[in-house]
Amino acid sequence: MNIESFAVGPFEENTYLLSTSQGEAVFIDPGFEGDALADSVRSRGLDLHAIWLTHAHIDHIGGIAGVKRQFDVPIYMHPLDLPMYQRGADVAEMYQLPFDEPPLPDRSLAEGDTVRVGSLEFRVMHVPGHAPGHVAFVGHGVVFGGDCLFAGSVGRTDLPLADPATFELSLERLAALPPETRVLPGHGPETTIARELATNPFLTGAARIVSR
Repeated sequence: MNIESFAVGPFEENTYLLSTSQGEAVFIDPGFEGDALADSVRSRGLDLHAIWLTHAHIDHIGGIAGVKRQFDVPIYMHPLDLPMYQRGADVAEMYQLPFDEPPLPDRSLAEGDTVRVGSLEFRVMHVPGHAPGHVAFVGHGVVFGGDCLFAGSVGRTDLPLADPATFELSLERLAALPPETRVLPGHGPETTIARELATNPFLTGAARIVSR
């Protein structure tokens, strides 16, 4: 298993390129710079199989159209995030950002699903709160956690459709993963569950989730 991270766009969102030793690959959250991301697949000689989305905030979907222009692969997303996905252009206009509207998702994700690339399998965890359809992909000692858990912090709950109480429950689920689990977040550096349990104020009880 090989994992590459690309910090893209004005929000420096982490897009992940996950690939197998046989060259099968998926993108997780292609946030911006879709054409460049697609070029990175070709330059590495990989065979892109899918796009997996943790959630549909603009900084996680803005590169989809560029990738899809070069690779006609299915988009996987939890259906509860579809309203946000369809408002991407409106949100981009609010931030005065260019936005290449992506096609609609092809496949629905749900709690307990298994997603695969080659011989690699990842369990889908529905972890709402930051967004209604937010999911994490868990497997092989790694969690692609989107904007739930960061190194030393957590995702925002003051955005439209966020739910602080639900987010608390989602954090508890992530915190219950094996301590050695690598956390690959939507922004910022990699961390581990053990490190966050010991130092993250939102997991140690020193800080609380902000309500709207």
